[in-house]
Amino acid sequence: MKEVLTEITPLSPKDFFFIVDRHKTRFAFPVHKHSEYEINFVEHCSGAKRVVGDSVEKVGEYELVLIGGGLEHFWEQAECKSPDMREITIQFEAGVFPESFSDKIQFRDINIMLERAKYGLAFSNATILKSYSILDTLAAEQDRFEQLLNFFRLLNILAKDSRARELSSVSFAKEREPEEEERIMKVKKFIHEHFTEEITLAQIADIAGMSPSSFSRYFHLATGRTLRDYLIDSRLGKASRLLMSTDLNISEICYSCGFNNLSNFNRIFKSRRGSTPKEFRKMYKHNRVLV
Repeated sequence: MKEVLTEITPLSPKDFFFIVDRHKTRFAFPVHKHSEYEINFVEHCSGAKRVVGDSVEKVGEYELVLIGGGLEHFWEQAECKSPDMREITIQFEAGVFPESFSDKIQFRDINIMLERAKYGLAFSNATILKSYSILDTLAAEQDRFEQLLNFFRLLNILAKDSRARELSSVSFAKEREPEEEERIMKVKKFIHEHFTEEITLAQIADIAGMSPSSFSRYFHLATGRTLRDYLIDSRLGKASRLLMSTDLNISEICYSCGFNNLSNFNRIFKSRRGSTPKEFRKMYKHNRVLV
């Protein structure tokens, strides 16, 4: 089993969703997971291999999947020879709909789909055709409210696909107990609110109501990573967001995200993102949207 990277996405509590529309020559992102839902569309990818949980499948020319939070996934080059693949990724949190919407009949199909997404869902070619025009223009839409409406339209189209297939097995896509989820969310909330400050293991363990040694073991088992790694990736997530959405210089971003050394920030960023902050900004500047 490959090591699983836990991705910290650029989403903030003020965003409905994050979308990136990019062209690539090969799949290179390693196996990873994140707490957000992800819609991933790829075209010109015939022969590539899609891995979602314990599901491994070769894909055709077009590919559209929905992946629930915490489910490992990645795409592998395999036999794909295409020189120009297009990939559109949309990430959004479980709370994208107000709580008052959850019981409304209009959202019934979408709620059912999101529940099934914990196994990963692959959509039919007919649904890909129906949703293509929205996917094709969503990132470029200048009117943010219209963009949000089109996002909801996309979810509605996907939710009506009676031929959508669950990918991962039930035994693989296991769920965390509610009380464990609450403890982890409490810790993550504190880190999200204080990541620009110095955070110690003792502080976090106290919030979780555990000893530092017990918490270290618990956090690693629950998230697949150490507290230090999670904190670094939280800071990198914020830095990535600022690189994509602001014109702040890299030094300002470094210190505003809790790093106290610019060369260390550049080194860590490159080792975990595969590019320097400057290269990352150039790559994403013209093809990403936070809504």
